[in-house]
Formats: sequence, structure tokens, C-alpha cells
Amino acid sequence: MPRSRPFAPIRISFCNISAQRPLALRARLHHTVRPRSQHSLHTNQLRSASTTAASTTSQAVSRDARSFLTRLKNLFLGTTISLALILGYYYVTDTRASIHEWLIIPCLRYFYPDAEDAHEIGNRTLKTLYSFGLHPRERGNPDAKGDLAVEVFDHTLRNPIGTSAGIDKHCDIPDVLLAAGPAIIEIGGVTPLPQEGNPKPRVWRIPSQKALINRYGLNSEGADHIHMRLRQRVREYAYHMGFGIDEEAEQRILDGEAGVPPGSLQEGKLMAVQVAKNKWTPDEDIEAVKKDYVYCVDALARYADIVVVNVSSPNTPGLRGLQKSEPLTDILTAVVGAARKVKRKTPPAVMVKVSPDEDGDEDVRGICDAVWDSGVDGVVVGNTTKRRPDPIPSGYIFPQQEQRLLLEQGGYSGPQTFGRTVALVKRYRKFLDEGSYQRPENKSPPLSNESSPEPQTPTFSTIGSAVQAPEVTHPPTTPDEIEASVARDAQHLKPDTPEAEAESKKQPLFRIPERNNPFSTPSTPNDTPTSPSSPSSNQTQNQELAVSSSTDTTPTTSSPPTTSTPSSSSTPPDHTNRKIIFATGGISNHSQALEVLSAGAEVAQIYTALVYGGIGTVSKIKEEMRGELRKRKESR
Repeated sequence: MPRSRPFAPIRISFCNISAQRPLALRARLHHTVRPRSQHSLHTNQLRSASTTAASTTSQAVSRDARSFLTRLKNLFLGTTISLALILGYYYVTDTRASIHEWLIIPCLRYFYPDAEDAHEIGNRTLKTLYSFGLHPRERGNPDAKGDLAVEVFDHTLRNPIGTSAGIDKHCDIPDVLLAAGPAIIEIGGVTPLPQEGNPKPRVWRIPSQKALINRYGLNSEGADHIHMRLRQRVREYAYHMGFGIDEEAEQRILDGEAGVPPGSLQEGKLMAVQVAKNKWTPDEDIEAVKKDYVYCVDALARYADIVVVNVSSPNTPGLRGLQKSEPLTDILTAVVGAARKVKRKTPPAVMVKVSPDEDGDEDVRGICDAVWDSGVDGVVVGNTTKRRPDPIPSGYIFPQQEQRLLLEQGGYSGPQTFGRTVALVKRYRKFLDEGSYQRPENKSPPLSNESSPEPQTPTFSTIGSAVQAPEVTHPPTTPDEIEASVARDAQHLKPDTPEAEAESKKQPLFRIPERNNPFSTPSTPNDTPTSPSSPSSNQTQNQELAVSSSTDTTPTTSSPPTTSTPSSSSTPPDHTNRKIIFATGGISNHSQALEVLSAGAEVAQIYTALVYGGIGTVSKIKEEMRGELRKRKESR
């Protein structure tokens, strides 16, 4: 009997079960586990959504908080930057900022050792800044009080400070200079035709003395070029004022319809244009020299308030030889004639710029005679000098490099020349006034039978009143004097009638001047009285007030009324009966400005002080002048 295999079926069965069991398990799992997975998935989704929402909310809050802080930071940073820019703008563009003297000037000197290069870069920078409205300017209108106002050529200037020629040779920055605070600027010198001047280098600094040596030689772009620049300036002003930009609008501005001087285009300020001859014009040919000056006047005087005739540059050979009385008279007469033919309602004033080196009595008298004979309105006293003055302080030994520079040919300018400037101003004032008295048209009968008093020395006394009242005649004391006084008075007494009494009540006791000039100097009693319509009447009103006030409060003897002799000249009257003096040379601070004004000048011009002190020098000088005047007033 064969042996059975009991495990074979079982193996087969087990294999069958093993093969089928996964299917059953998968079926049961399909029906039982899947629903639980869907529910769990839904729950998980809800839980995940809740978690995500919470997380999103938390992130949003955190993000909003960070965004808020960021916005605060940005606001703070932006506000800080804006305030810094605004304050920086007001600070840097204020002429009183010390940065102009202590940072900008040293940087220019460091990066541009050549003085002429530094000057040109500075002017170009100022011109560019002006085109964007970022130029330095005097803020606060400190001249509005009128405490420094002066009368010059029938204009009330805001202050007696000006800038000399040479700072703006080519009329690039006239408005920038006017914005810096001076009442008068001088551009040029301008020659008829363009000329290069002397070879470079031609300007040197003497830092220890804050001085300069230059031999520019009147480098100029020519009268025609400057004419176009000035004409464009006037037309742009006319356009901004609503007059248009054509020739008619230009003429309306020049005729004064805008209410500003036609040169400066700013109320209370004037612009002078300096003219000169070309260096190749023969000095001995006076007719050719006259044509040079007249050409410049014809081209430029229309746009100037003052024309300055330069016959004193030390760097143009032979030019100073024209200061002799006879040739100077011919030149100035031609210039005055051309200026009076300018096509506008009011012609410009004419001044002549003289050398500080021709200081002999004969030289000064000859120039003063030429001024009076030609009808010139004033003198600019001072220019660069060929001399080398003693150093400041006395005994100072120059560094070796500066000693070499002092040997360079050219005109010297600096504080060391101030003493000579003051002395020269006094002499020109003396001789100019004497020239006025010696002319028949300016003489008047004496005030009494006694001899006329001596001319008074110009003095600067107090703010708002720089004149001294003339001595008043003492009342009669002896019987004969009293009887003669009564008889003399009886001849001039009005009849005692109601009509005469009414007329007397209408007359003022004394004449009140329209304006006070704190820097004017008294004229001598021989000056001719001027008519009320005369421009010079404003300048003599202070003296009339002093005289009238004295006679109203002090009993005096009566004297016959005096009458002035009218001028027989057919030429138009001068701008003022008293010649105007501008002083330039070594003026670098307020005390020197006050001193030169007390010496007889109406305007103190600066040049070297501006080069070393920066654009804020004018504001600094004026502020210190006001302080000094207040001290003088309080000490009285």
C-alpha cells in the first residue's frame, strides 16, 4: 500500500488561503478603513486650515507691525533728510554763514593754487548756482531800517558799501553780487575790442597780508559782447515783469517804468560799468583814445547807472599818462557828451577812476579841475598801486616765497594800502570842494558883511545826522549894533495886516529834509543854494535843517536875503552840485569803511577783502557798522 501524503492538501489549501486572504483583507480594509481616512482627512484639513488661518493672521499682524515700524522709520528718515536739506539750503545760501569764509575759500585756495583759476571757478560756480536759485544771498532784508541809507546821484542807496571792478570783469554774475548785499557793484573794465591782457600767470596771493598782486592788463571780451549780455539781462527782466521781451519792452524798462534803476534793476542799488581803451591805441593820439571810450559808452551806457572811466590801471602801458589835466579834460568831456545822448529818459552818471600813485598836489588839482571842467559827476579814488607798502604788523618778515612774489610786476592791493586811500580821499574832497567854490556859477553873496567862515572839515558825528551846524552870528550887544539891527530889520518887516499874518501862519518854521544821509559831510557856507527841483537839493537839506533849527531857537541879527546866481552854462546840470567820491583800496572791515566815509567819501568799495573773506564779507561789514553806530549813539 503506498504511503499517503497528508500534508499536500493542507499545503494546497494553505496556499489557496494565503492567496485569497490578502484580497479579503483588502476588501475589508476598503470598506472599513477608507471612511475613517476621509473623516480623518477632513478633520485634518479643518485642523490644518485653522492652523493655517491662525498662522496667516499671526503673520499678517506681524507683517503689519513690521510695515508700520518701517513706515515710521521711513517717515522719520525722510523728514530728517528733508529738514536737513531745507536747513542746509537756507544756511549755505545765506551770506552770513561762516562756511563761505572758513571752508569754501580755503578749499578754492587749496585745489586751485593759481589765484586767477580760483577766481574763474568761483564765478562760474556762482553763475551756475544762480541759474538754479541756489546762489548765496543776504537774507532778512537788514537794510530795510534805512540806518545805512545814503544819497548818491539822486538815488537813495540802501547802504554805502560797494564792490570794485575786477570781481566781475565780463558781466557774468551781476545779480549774484547784488544779492550779496552791496548797494553798488562795478563790472568791467570793458575795452572796445576784445583783448587777452597780459600772459599768465598774472595774479598772485600774499596770504600773510591778505593781499594780491595782479597784472591782468585789462583782459576783456569786448564792448559788443558785454552789450549783448546786458541787453539780454534787461529783456529777461522785462519779460518776468510782464512787459514782454522785445525792443519796446526793453525801452520801457530803461525809461524807468518798472520803478527800478535801469542798470541794477533793483530798488536802492546801482550798477556801474567801467570802460577803458584798448592797449594798442596810441596814448599820444587823444582823438583815437576818445573814440575808444566813446565807443564803449555808446555800447554800454544805456544799461548802466554809472559809467566809470578808467585812466589809472597800472598794467596798461601809458594809461596813467592820460591823467594829466588837459588830455583828461578832453577825454572826460567826450565821455560826458556821449553819456548824455544815451537813448533813455535819464542819462547815467559819469565818474573817473584815478590812481593812488599820482598823489601830488599838482596831480590832484589837475584831475579835480578836469572833473569840474568836463562835467563829470564824481571820482573813484584808488586803484592798485605799483608801490609795495610796509607789512602789517610793522616789522613782519615775509616768508621767502612771498618775498619772491613781491618782486613781480603789477598792481598791489590789500589792507596795507588803506592809509594812503584815506589820505587821498581827504585831499580829493578838499580840492573838489575848492574847485566848486572857485567857479562863478557856484558863488553866492556872503551871508553878512563879515568875512565868510572857513570851510568845515568833514566829520562823521552820529547816526542819521553827520552834519555840523554852522556857527550862528551872536546877537548885537552895543547900542550902535542894536540900532543898526533895528533899522535893518525894519526894512524887511512885512506890514502888520491880516493878510500878512495869514500868509505868515502858512509858512513852516523850518524845512524838514526828506531823507537823512548818515555819511554826508557839510558844505561850506559859500555853496550855492539849489532849487527844490534840483537833484542836489536832497543832499543839502540836512544842512538847511541844522541852520533853520539854530536860527529858530537863537536870536540873531537879520541880514539881507541872498540870491544865487544862476549858471550861465548851456549844458545840463550835474547830478549833484557836490562831486561824489567812491573810495577803494585796502578797505577790509567796518571801522575802515566808517573812516573812509568820514573822510569825505559817499561809498566804500571792497575787492581784496571779498577775495579773502568770501561772498559774506559785505553782510559782515554792514552788520558790524550798525553795531558801531549803535555804540556811538548810546555813548552820546
